[in-house]
Amino acid sequence: MQPLRTISLWMDQLDEPLCARPALRQDLDLDVCIIGAGYTGLWTAYYLKRQAPQLNIALIEANIAGFGASGRNGGWLMGNLLGEDRLLASLSPQQRRASIDLLQGTPDEVHGVLQREGIDCDYRKGGVLYCAARYPEQERSLRAWLDDLYRQGFSEADYHWLRPEQLDAQLRISNPYGAIFSPHTATLQPAKLVRGLARAVEAMGVPIYENTPALDWQTGEVRTPLARIRSHWVVPAVEGYAASLPPLGRHQLPVQSLLVATEPLPDSTWEQIGLSQGQAFSENSRQVTYGQRSADNRLVFGARGGYRFGGRLRENFNLEEHEIELRRYLFGELFPQLKHVRITHSWGGNLGMARRFSPHMLCDRQRGIALAGGYGGEGVGATNLGGRTLAALILGQHNELTAQPWVLDNRPVASLASWPPEPARWLGYNAIIQSFVHEDRTLANPASAPWRRRLASSLADFMEGFMH
Repeated sequence: MQPLRTISLWMDQLDEPLCARPALRQDLDLDVCIIGAGYTGLWTAYYLKRQAPQLNIALIEANIAGFGASGRNGGWLMGNLLGEDRLLASLSPQQRRASIDLLQGTPDEVHGVLQREGIDCDYRKGGVLYCAARYPEQERSLRAWLDDLYRQGFSEADYHWLRPEQLDAQLRISNPYGAIFSPHTATLQPAKLVRGLARAVEAMGVPIYENTPALDWQTGEVRTPLARIRSHWVVPAVEGYAASLPPLGRHQLPVQSLLVATEPLPDSTWEQIGLSQGQAFSENSRQVTYGQRSADNRLVFGARGGYRFGGRLRENFNLEEHEIELRRYLFGELFPQLKHVRITHSWGGNLGMARRFSPHMLCDRQRGIALAGGYGGEGVGATNLGGRTLAALILGQHNELTAQPWVLDNRPVASLASWPPEPARWLGYNAIIQSFVHEDRTLANPASAPWRRRLASSLADFMEGFMH
């Protein structure tokens, strides 16, 4: 019996040894100092350097490039933004459609960079399947969501309903009620993307200093263990690690999402399951599940994790047995043939959750601060949009990127909504999650009385309202 690997599958698959670049040891004077060599920081550096090659830019990273969520996520590259329905609600139909087109263009924008820079990260644009699977309430909520999407200005070309037999042509699950398909999502190997992007940025003349945490930051200056950096602009690109750079932790909480990966599965098993075009998939419960078929034919599957009191980061991602078995149960309900498959990797990561689920791209011109975050688990695509937008803001551009409702130009960090103090955060989060767990258990039990099912869903709806 081989031991379970707890590093992320993605980092484990890299050909390169994960050796840290040299730490920063001398003071620097910069135009732009970027804190964090994950997707947001690297995309920002990339687009800045392409448009303004004369800028003196450097990145500092507390660990190695991609150590955080960028090297640990589920590999969904989505052409949308968390909470886009609320963000776009006040726009005219024409403005809304233009914003939708901007968001949906993100996978193709990333693909263009991959081709230009020669980054091979198993990119496949196969779309996404939001499945109604384990109980009939999933179909009702998915159909209601589809109606809402059409009211918002999306078309059938953006999202359309698949009957069970149509879903079967792409993905065969044990108890299908139907699915929503959207073509505006790709899957990829996240660590190959972040490591390749780091190499591309270095080749453009942007140094990356690893094992170099920011101990303190303020207007125009960042202090590290061995050096000080003076910079006209500071870009704290830390997302789920916002608590490490006060006062950002007031505005963004670290929550965890946890994943497992199976051993490579034989072709005969994949012929039974499908996913032959690199599709992403989920089942429509509040467990927030997400999966894909990796390039080496594993099932990679994740679900919502948790929140720690005081916003403490989770450092140890040796998943506990119950955390692994919940994910096995969820994918086993969809694919009974995999209930006893060997799981070779389990891991997780910290991601950033903004108050009211509001992603933001902010520029404080007076203090020389630009930041983006609050992606809420949808950051593989949103970080590219964030990097493009921060570059445009720093360069003083006024274009379709900077005119969006999630852009806060010339606003201080303090203008972001703050989370309430503890213990309200912890108590509230866990009460909400427990209502979701209760709903899922009730609805997944075919013997649950109709009134119990209605009550469980009503309670979960009510509790979910507190998250917005």
